[in-house]
Amino acid sequence: MKLKQLSLFLENRPGALSDPVRLLGKNKLNIITLSLADTQNFGILRLILRDWERAKQLLEKQGFVVKVTDVVAIEVQDRPGGLAAILAALEKAGINVEYMYAFTLKKEDKGVLVFRFDDPDRAVQALQKARINVIGEIELFKRLEA
Repeated sequence: MKLKQLSLFLENRPGALSDPVRLLGKNKLNIITLSLADTQNFGILRLILRDWERAKQLLEKQGFVVKVTDVVAIEVQDRPGGLAAILAALEKAGINVEYMYAFTLKKEDKGVLVFRFDDPDRAVQALQKARINVIGEIELFKRLEA
């Protein structure tokens, strides 16, 4: 139920984002979703790709510092209060959200959010107990192909 996310630390300068993106594209690795956060001195590019292992190898070979993190994709009702219901289930279980970002995928009246939790396994259990759909790799990639 968990997805692998690559995090790259980038210098905060013009062109720094282009380098890894260009490398992945040149090697026919498609970015499914991403998030970019910055501080004064560096940025963190977070990526989800189907072939994350190959992407990690290529990026590291080019000198990028890459960290692999477990994240969880969750289906959320695209309506007022949809996210609040998910957060309530997590809060009830004592799960901390470290960060989250929206997925570019939307199906019918549901969107998909990517979460990083302090305890991903416990988060998945709490979400499933609350009948919140956690999306695994197979389901996610099937949705992309549809």
